[in-house]
Amino acid sequence: MNVMARVETMTTLPVSARRSEEEGRYRAPALDKGLDILELLSNQSGGMTRGEIVKAMSRSPSEIYRMLERLVARDYVARSPEGDRYSLTLKLFALAHRHPPVRRLVTRILPLMDAFAREARQSLHMVVEDRGRALVVAQSFSPTNWEFGVRVGAILDLLGTSSGQTLLAFQGDQAREQLSIRWADTPEQETLGQLDPDLRAIKAQGYRIGDSRQIRGVQDISVPILNPDGQALAVLTCPYLERLDHTDQPSIEQTLALLREVTQDVSIK
Repeated sequence: MNVMARVETMTTLPVSARRSEEEGRYRAPALDKGLDILELLSNQSGGMTRGEIVKAMSRSPSEIYRMLERLVARDYVARSPEGDRYSLTLKLFALAHRHPPVRRLVTRILPLMDAFAREARQSLHMVVEDRGRALVVAQSFSPTNWEFGVRVGAILDLLGTSSGQTLLAFQGDQAREQLSIRWADTPEQETLGQLDPDLRAIKAQGYRIGDSRQIRGVQDISVPILNPDGQALAVLTCPYLERLDHTDQPSIEQTLALLREVTQDVSIK
């Protein structure tokens, strides 16, 4: 097949098929193996033995041994003092937080988030969009005895959370196009279309308040941090808890006003 015919064939394939073909042509087995180990260990807070890793990955012991030794040498994986368990180090976390735009935003907003948490007596987290997901990059906890929060590093559903829907509502055309490509021929693409009226309403209102779809009794308050073009750099979400034993607690409307002050102070004009 000549070059032009190959190009024409590829451009007529569905997006998902083209992506699968490209992934097949550019495979790097050793790299895939290392990434598989990192992803596997990320779900195991207590670590895993080499035998457990071998069984979970259906690989030969020698393959896993060599890869684990390299990951330990590069400080991505730590071996227990007894030498029989492996777990992730914080190196990946540190690398992720070196990303300059996110780091600058987190550094700038954390004092404001902490002040909000003290005044509103509510917890608060900041979320950014990351490859079709919502990623929690900062958190401030309520100073009271009762709190509800989402840990830093948590990955949330863009379509099924208040943070994610608010991010989607304030997306630009380019970001929406990238998501359409990523979600081509998937249930997410259909769900995104069904959410369109809700996303328009969130954008028109400038924020979202609604029942949490994860925790009963929690009201999520989500407000975007905008760039000069009116697109969301990030979203601040307060999982609002109504206290029955404190009548002087700021109301949900007062909490929204406090949260909007934070986003206005940090939004890039």
